[in-house]
Amino acid sequence: MKKLVFLLMLAGAAVITRAQERPEHEIYAAMLFNFIKYVQWPDEGAGGDFVVGVMGEDNVFNTLKAWYDGKPKGAKKYVIKKLTSADEAAACHVVYLGKSKSKEFDSIKAAISGKPVLTVTDGTGLGQKGSCINFRIIDGKLKWELNQSTVTSSNLKVSGQLASMSILI
Repeated sequence: MKKLVFLLMLAGAAVITRAQERPEHEIYAAMLFNFIKYVQWPDEGAGGDFVVGVMGEDNVFNTLKAWYDGKPKGAKKYVIKKLTSADEAAACHVVYLGKSKSKEFDSIKAAISGKPVLTVTDGTGLGQKGSCINFRIIDGKLKWELNQSTVTSSNLKVSGQLASMSILI
């Protein structure tokens, strides 16, 4: 319940303006981490690494690396990896594609086809194009779209709590 309250507070407080208290990249990193808490992967109980790949946003990558790299996630441990090509995305559990690399989405989508990879993007129309979760700014607030068919075809399960806070597409 505490996690849900935190996610709701973070979503409500994430007003993207010049006067914000936290840098935008920290908000994105925190949101990404919270999304992970509400998604279930088919290999959840297996050991090994839980790989989060980041393409296009050095600040988000550096924040995730500093906050989560090497920390436990159940039987796994987080590995935060900077992606340099779409092919590397296939070895990840999560891929965050920043706005500056939105044009790479189709290549990433092709590379992860049929694999349980949660794609989180920050680009206009990428939710409709097949990203699992896509950030949007609406009325100055950070929101996100959840593409349910993409999540299902990726063999992932999203909690009803996350779905209820999302813009469903």
